Amino acid sequence: MITASGASAASLRAVIDHLALQVADVDAAAAFYVRVFAPLGVREAMRPGPDVVGLCGPDGRPQLWVGRAVDTGHRPVHLALTAPSREAVDEVFALARDAGAEILHEPRVWPEYHAGYYGVFLRDPDGNNVEAVHHTVR
Repeated sequence: MITASGASAASLRAVIDHLALQVADVDAAAAFYVRVFAPLGVREAMRPGPDVVGLCGPDGRPQLWVGRAVDTGHRPVHLALTAPSREAVDEVFALARDAGAEILHEPRVWPEYHAGYYGVFLRDPDGNNVEAVHHTVR
């Protein structure tokens, strides 16, 4: 996919190195992401201090960080995590529901994005809009 600026989607992914979220409870947030997004390979990679946890995917690189909130003002975040399959998206949905997460949109195809876009949207414990998405190439 080529963006309006002429950059490819692959080059845009290479620009994002990591994302850090400010959370009210570091341990609860880390546990939520590890539990709900386990089908995507999310696991704890490191705890370099008492108030920060680095989470990684299958490659082992900590790219998603949760740390103690230092600014509790309004800070909406949308985070989309890549799922290896539609079944993994469905698994995330089931785990999020079991964890008591607010489900914003149940898993479905989102043709307004593209014909192979399959995702679920939910809120994490801090109110962030988090998505698991699988892109089927057609």
